[in-house]
Amino acid sequence: QVQLVESGGGLVQAGGSLRLSCAASGRTFSSYTMGWFRQAPGKEREFVAAISRSGGNTYYADSVKGRFTISRDNAKNTVYLQMNSLKPEDTAVYYCAASPRLHLGVSASVYDYWGQGTQVTVSS
Repeated sequence: QVQLVESGGGLVQAGGSLRLSCAASGRTFSSYTMGWFRQAPGKEREFVAAISRSGGNTYYADSVKGRFTISRDNAKNTVYLQMNSLKPEDTAVYYCAASPRLHLGVSASVYDYWGQGTQVTVSS
């Protein structure tokens, strides 16, 4: 089992940047595919990005491709989401999630563990 804690959210102007972190407990962090999701008010939770166990493979939603970068440091049990060129439509609660499966899933259903979320607000 793994516990996840996100941090790094906040209020930023459009065009600005934020770096989210997700710290995982346990010694098996490198056994999990990691993902970031987000949920805006009144909307369903949506996939943002995923990264393989080693960090060698990544996958992004079209809406963030070229602006966001997912990375991980297995020695620190942490996954990151660097967000650049932020837009007001990026405003949401951002969640990190862990999946024991190999493939980079875009569906929330393949992720077994979730953090509590961190709020990101982008003002225009």
